[in-house]
Amino acid sequence: MTPAQTAGVPQRATRMKKGFSTLMSAQFFSSLADNALFVAAIELMRTGGAPEWQRAALVPMFALFYVLLAPLVGAFADAIPKGKVMFVANGIKALGCLMMLFGTHPLLAYAIVGLGAAAYAPAKYGILTELLPPSQLVKANGWLEGLTIGSIVLGVLLGGQLIAPRIAAVLLGFDFPYIDTGVSTPPQAAISAIIVLYGVAALFNLYVPRTDAPLQRLNDNVFELVRDFAACNTRLWGDKLGQISLATTTLFWGAAANLRYIVLAWAAVALGYDTTHATALAGVVTIGTAAGAVVASMAMKLERATAVIPLGIGMGLLVVAMNAIHNVWIAAPFLVLLGAFGGFMVVPMNALLQHRGHNLMGAGRSIAVQNFNEQACILGMGAFYAALTKFGLSAFGAIAIFGLTVAGIMELIRRWHRHNLRTHGAEVDRLLTIARSDDP
Repeated sequence: MTPAQTAGVPQRATRMKKGFSTLMSAQFFSSLADNALFVAAIELMRTGGAPEWQRAALVPMFALFYVLLAPLVGAFADAIPKGKVMFVANGIKALGCLMMLFGTHPLLAYAIVGLGAAAYAPAKYGILTELLPPSQLVKANGWLEGLTIGSIVLGVLLGGQLIAPRIAAVLLGFDFPYIDTGVSTPPQAAISAIIVLYGVAALFNLYVPRTDAPLQRLNDNVFELVRDFAACNTRLWGDKLGQISLATTTLFWGAAANLRYIVLAWAAVALGYDTTHATALAGVVTIGTAAGAVVASMAMKLERATAVIPLGIGMGLLVVAMNAIHNVWIAAPFLVLLGAFGGFMVVPMNALLQHRGHNLMGAGRSIAVQNFNEQACILGMGAFYAALTKFGLSAFGAIAIFGLTVAGIMELIRRWHRHNLRTHGAEVDRLLTIARSDDP
């Protein structure tokens, strides 16, 4: 190595570290706002007299634009510096909040917030493969998922506190001379405060560094974008490791996103909790997920990622067992365990999926494919759960069916991977060798 090259190494490492920390800060505030808004929107609909199934429908409505715009957002993230993409996305989220404040139906306004999130995700995850080498992807995912999960905990708790009488009274006490904001209820006051969080996240986005990765030209032909996206989707599903990691993370996020609402509904019927108190238990699940994610980031290697698949079966069965719990002192550690199963499973599988996607296509496109499948699962499972409640099934019955569905599908994925090992062993070994060489 030449002196010039040697001198350049510390500078590059420092720049990468600074860029990653800025990304982490932006992600924290954006995710904090997302989860606080979820609680505020539920309370806004509850106090407005919306039926139970409409409140459950908040989760799939957030996923709607992830699915509809999947062919576009990945290419958009690859064509524009990712910091700018995330800045625009947080602006769209703030717009959705304003729509919710000024009379738009909460389900429609929340879908607009989901539009911002759909644009944000490919840039957030795609930039990891530009900032960091493959050998650091599991660790980076562990930190990013751990921080995201921490922001989920705090966001859910923050949302619950913002709608609580004491803090809501303080927020409603703010007045602007000669301006009638129309904010008159605790959920509306909470949403107003959440807009500020999106502003903070947007400021951090402005300082996300531009990487050396070349930008890819954005095709203005929508049909070609859809064709390109479909080809990327087919390519990832056709990869013998990509398909398993994609199926696993898809099911995990489909279940985890809907568990945010399911835990709130369960706490109401099993423990008699209101929204503010139930948010504490929803936060407990994500504490366990964060712990599992951090442990996985330290203990797991990229080539051993598929070993965590059985944890998904256990996660589904634990959801079913949740119905037998009616004491908060049992519920809290149980929910930590439930979250830990998911957290330990998703980090190595997510890293493996990013690794295969980055090798098969552009980072933004691979993340867009991942988001499309995951959000389609969230949409489908959310619609499934909402339909169960709409047609009269009790919360306990809906939760049992939901958990059994998760466990059953994860068992099918486990058998699928074993079939791949039997019939395509040489190809799987070759792909694992590539992963092993990139993860010393």
